[in-house]
Amino acid sequence: MKRRDFITLLGGTAAASWPLAPRAQQTATIPKVGIIFPRPATAAADNVAALKNGLRDLGYIEGETFLADWYFSEGNYEQIPAIVERMITGGANLLLVGGTTPAMIVRKATTKPIVFVGVSDPVGAGLAESLAHPGGNATGLATAHEEAYAQKSLELLKELVPSARRVAVLYNPANPFNVTFLREVQRVANTLSVESNTFEARTLQELIGRLGEIAAKGPNALIVATDPFLAARVQEIVNATNDQKLPAIFGFREYPRAGGLMSYGANLPDMYRRVAVHVARILKGAKPAELPVELPTKFELVLNLKTAKALGIEVPPTLLARADEVIE
Repeated sequence: MKRRDFITLLGGTAAASWPLAPRAQQTATIPKVGIIFPRPATAAADNVAALKNGLRDLGYIEGETFLADWYFSEGNYEQIPAIVERMITGGANLLLVGGTTPAMIVRKATTKPIVFVGVSDPVGAGLAESLAHPGGNATGLATAHEEAYAQKSLELLKELVPSARRVAVLYNPANPFNVTFLREVQRVANTLSVESNTFEARTLQELIGRLGEIAAKGPNALIVATDPFLAARVQEIVNATNDQKLPAIFGFREYPRAGGLMSYGANLPDMYRRVAVHVARILKGAKPAELPVELPTKFELVLNLKTAKALGIEVPPTLLARADEVIE
């Protein structure tokens, strides 16, 4: 072979191989995020879409600029440690987790960076030293203080059903937020001369039993605490309250959309959209310890007028005017 032909061949081979090296390097370094949702995929659809949109706005497109390992819980958290191990073994650079109890479990399972959403009290849960300076491997978005949420829920319920004197509270004792929420509901109830009766449910069997007990007690209204396990049973709870002709207020919009009367709480899709900023900053090298925990900026009141009519409740015009979403 002539020297000129050899150089030409060598040059052509090298030219063909050069693009492969950057592509291989890019594939090897593309970040991966383990994402743990505390509710089923169907119930988390709005939050998933908001998270993807938030990441896309920051240049993170799944399958192109980052990889994702998704896990959707049915409210059963026993499998979360194994899921975390799977994600870490699979190369996850950080973990994104929703809910107080799931976030606490993930925090115990790994020292990898953690971004949480919807944690009621990150400091009390041991996830952060303070909101301004988390100090550990976790940061994210917390919900509003339970004092304000408990008071607002009971006030809204009384505004809609002024005659309510006995209010049942359905909560999950395994959720630290629910325990604090229950205490605050009881405190506010005393100031409003309302009797509160509590009903614990941490398993499906307990939930079925408690719903039956609530029906037997015959309260004037019901407050369902914000909890991933309970939210995974939206339809069962809504059906039970409607069958019992029981006015109820919930913490997630999925309840009135499923036929429940009313919900009030932080706008979770907005929180999942905003938390994308934390994810992006950590993937670019920021440390969770130095990223302040943020609070919700949007709250929403959702009313189901069809259910109100079926329950014989006339929604006050002032309450209707304040609603962020009205289902007719």
